[in-house]
Amino acid sequence: MQMFNEFQKHLSNDQRPSDYFNELSKTGLFAERYPYTLLGALKNTPQSPKHHPEGSVWNHTMLVLDNAAERKHLSQNPNVFMWAALLHDLGKAPTTRVTKGRITSYDHDKVGEGLSAKFLRELTNEQDLIYKVSKLVRWHMQILFVTKNLPFAEIAKMSSEVSIHEIALLGLCDRLGRGKMTSDKKLEEEKGILAFLEKCTDYLTPGITKDLLEDALSNDSLRD
Repeated sequence: MQMFNEFQKHLSNDQRPSDYFNELSKTGLFAERYPYTLLGALKNTPQSPKHHPEGSVWNHTMLVLDNAAERKHLSQNPNVFMWAALLHDLGKAPTTRVTKGRITSYDHDKVGEGLSAKFLRELTNEQDLIYKVSKLVRWHMQILFVTKNLPFAEIAKMSSEVSIHEIALLGLCDRLGRGKMTSDKKLEEEKGILAFLEKCTDYLTPGITKDLLEDALSNDSLRD
């Protein structure tokens, strides 16, 4: 419980939570103690250089975490949102494969749902938190599936388990949490989120979800 409270404090209050987690990693916690080893495994999990020039899944997670901290005030449940940002790619460690130089992590969203729940159960008995975080992890890849019209898109089922708003916000942070993020690339990723929202229109909360995300994207663009 002590580590849960410490993690939660930094997830809730830090402008750059990555500073805390990177410093903590130097203690050996993520290499030696379960369930923290689930996070530590991300340090040695590679990603496609084309899509993730930042390197390992750990590096990506730290970038996503800082982007989430910057936008958590837009979340309907900032605490759940920040835990989901930290744990969203836990499934990549066991699913990543390198075949003929190509790196893939198929179904890491589905595997990550279970792993994020296991991680949190070791730290807390807050069942509502565990459920909501694991469901955000489960559905975070729908941004890609929906916008690319892939057969894995499940808008109706997703909307029955999570808020489309929260998935879009997490998806934005996930897409921005990459290396070499230029202004043009950032704009491209933001357009992808708007396209996702457009395709999910029938499942949005009128006057809240889409408008709020559009405002967030507009404000982001104005800063560049």
